[in-house]
Amino acid sequence: MGKKLGKILVPLLLAGLLLCAVPMGAYAANGGGSGVSLTEEEAAYVQASGPVRVGFVQDRIPVTFMDENGQFAGISRYILDRVAQLSGLEFEYVALPTGDVTYEYLQQEKLALVTSVEYNEANKNANGILISEPYLSSRKVIVARGDTDFSQGGQFRAALSTGSQTIRKVLGDMFPSFVLVDYDSTEDCFGAIRSGEADVTIQNQYVAEYWMSKPAYDELQVIPMMGLDDQMCFSAVVAFGGGEGIDPADGQMLIDILDKAIAAMGEDAVSACIIRGVMDNQYRFTVGDFLTRYRHMVAVLAAAGLVIVALAVLLVRQRVRSMEDRADAKVRGQFLSTMSHEIRTPLNGLIGLNYLMRQKLDDPERLDGYLRQSDSTARYLLSLVSDILDMSRLQDRRMELDARPVDLEHLADTVEAIVRGAMEEKGLTLRANICLAQPCVLGDDVRIQQVLLNLLDNARKFTPPGGQVTFSMHQTVQADGTVRTAAEVTDTGRGMSEQFQKHIFESFARELDTVSKGNEGTGLGLPISRQLARMMGGDLTFTSEKDKGSTFLFTFSGPSADMPAAGRESGAPRRDEKPRVLVAEDNELNGEIMLELLEGAGYRAELAENGRAALDMFRASAPETYGVILMDLLMPEMDGFEAASAIRALDRPDAKTVKIVACTANSYETDRAKALDSGMDDFIAKPVDVDELLEKLAVV
Repeated sequence: MGKKLGKILVPLLLAGLLLCAVPMGAYAANGGGSGVSLTEEEAAYVQASGPVRVGFVQDRIPVTFMDENGQFAGISRYILDRVAQLSGLEFEYVALPTGDVTYEYLQQEKLALVTSVEYNEANKNANGILISEPYLSSRKVIVARGDTDFSQGGQFRAALSTGSQTIRKVLGDMFPSFVLVDYDSTEDCFGAIRSGEADVTIQNQYVAEYWMSKPAYDELQVIPMMGLDDQMCFSAVVAFGGGEGIDPADGQMLIDILDKAIAAMGEDAVSACIIRGVMDNQYRFTVGDFLTRYRHMVAVLAAAGLVIVALAVLLVRQRVRSMEDRADAKVRGQFLSTMSHEIRTPLNGLIGLNYLMRQKLDDPERLDGYLRQSDSTARYLLSLVSDILDMSRLQDRRMELDARPVDLEHLADTVEAIVRGAMEEKGLTLRANICLAQPCVLGDDVRIQQVLLNLLDNARKFTPPGGQVTFSMHQTVQADGTVRTAAEVTDTGRGMSEQFQKHIFESFARELDTVSKGNEGTGLGLPISRQLARMMGGDLTFTSEKDKGSTFLFTFSGPSADMPAAGRESGAPRRDEKPRVLVAEDNELNGEIMLELLEGAGYRAELAENGRAALDMFRASAPETYGVILMDLLMPEMDGFEAASAIRALDRPDAKTVKIVACTANSYETDRAKALDSGMDDFIAKPVDVDELLEKLAVV
């Protein structure tokens, strides 16, 4: 995955373990808060002050920034949360505008406190503010292109993000040859270095590490600045020169309380806030990022590599959260061991296949075989990510069922058709017995099918050739009219030991002798299935005997419903001519790949680089030009939600009938619901399953 990625990921994994070990418990109450010894005057101030309005900078990830929900986040936020616990103070957060912020602006917004202020002599002596002791100490670093030669001297253009101008004099004294140029944001500074508009930028080391993890800045280098610390403190805005602001005495009292709380935290707790801030806000790779860095690799390997990175981050973050409360070293060790195995095993295969492909470029037959194996491994990794996401949503209670009329007979036939081929290929006999009193009930067909497929696939994996799998479904009608459906999957396979049966519904649980025999699986399917069953008003139970087989009983309940009308896939007429497709995708490489896939399948396709361009191209086209729009969701200029709504609002007939399909890596239920609310017709998740995409296009 590259030396640079390894250097970033490994320390973060170790940092996560350190975070779990750092004690963050409450301190003994004394005085005005929950852990700080306050004077009577300070305690009275805390009781009477009400929420303290705090201004924060929006773009210094991971130190201080506004997250995707518009909330204050980062290391500074974690420290202020702890200060609030210890002191009893309440804080109300206000985002500062980009650019230099004036004293008059702070007064106008009635801000009492500003976070992430540089601790230096200029700020110590400034009128209208009082500063605390430093709460965060790090280093300033220089970021420059890799080919920048400082040995020859000369002038260098240094990009500075506005809002931290007190460093100007310091840099002017240390680097008189630097020409300091202001930019609106940290991102603009890095963009200026990459484009050659500027030669260097001076940044906090944590901020620089975040941006340097992006593939777009691979060609940049970090140069430590010896002797130039980057210390951050809080500043209180006090009345000065007849202006508004809090009383200087109250401002000093606020600063004193903050200093006491930070001192009470201790170095370990502050370090824990830093580690958590870095881990929670590390840069998330996108498919486009990975393809940019490794565009010479086969597309399927690039997608698989990205899944591995996303999986590692997701697994670590999910488990660290749960372990913060339990501090269970044994569970933590078992998890890391399992995670290491799950990632390293397929990664070893992918690396080996990549090497073999480079050796066999002149052997199409072998190359095709290697690519098929790579595709299978990538799909396994994708299924692992899906299971992890489902488990995370279930644990966080963010999973929602989508209740609608379900034709259970049709669903059972579909499930049977999906698994029959794999059963027969292994030499198994599949018997089905479906007897339903109420074939149509209200439920979530996707989740019902997910549980059934998991049970049947487990039966296939753990039943030796020559065995039999029986799939049955029957119903009972309750006194209140609710229909209880019971689906039973019985196999003549290996069965399970009594010891393992105690742990079968635990995450990552797998019986060792089955793992050694090559039965691939994550150990998440059954825990997820049981939780889904219970959300549906039922349960998932089992009986098993070693070497004789197992029976799993999946029950769910719901009212009867009218049979759904035939869907578009089954009843809609197909066009004689394939529709023209408009692809809205801001990542150039992803767009090119999508165009090539569509054109290879016989579709005419055009690319719009963002939502605004897609809207303009559709508006400028003749009616009925486009039959389908594949719409990415997160794009500059105008996102996919806005673009879809704007297209539907156009005064032309085809604006209401053109099929708009969300095509995005955002696969949460909330994203799906928002896409449908904005006027989209369907949803397909990235990485795109080409067969699924072409199947959806075929019925337009």
